[in-house]
Amino acid sequence: MSVETNKELVRRFFETIEEENYEELKGFCHPDFVFYPQLDTPFPGVEGLIESEKKNFDAFPGFKMPIKSILAEEDQVAVYFIFEGKHTGIPFRDVPSTGKDVRFSLMILLRIQDGKIIEQRSHVDINDIIRQISVNA
Repeated sequence: MSVETNKELVRRFFETIEEENYEELKGFCHPDFVFYPQLDTPFPGVEGLIESEKKNFDAFPGFKMPIKSILAEEDQVAVYFIFEGKHTGIPFRDVPSTGKDVRFSLMILLRIQDGKIIEQRSHVDINDIIRQISVNA
């Protein structure tokens, strides 16, 4: 597949996440998909991604995560986002809903195989998010 095709696949993947359409998300992922929310902590299968991330996204209903930059080379696509939301949903990392706005950056590296996403590695500063939603912040 071409680099541009891979970039478009990744754009559509993240649009589907922003729409919280988890059932459709499955169609973007290779059967051997693995999600790494942190270094060497694998969640195998698209169900692992959904289980891990849905609880994070459910803390910020109506969140937006516009792509600021997308770069690709061969079978890899790197994406830089700014996540924006309001903590009005479920608790996030044991912090009850505070109603506070959050805005943070994240980087994600994806690998494509056979026209599907086979690997996602995410890097985000969780402490920054907790600081922003903290009652004392």
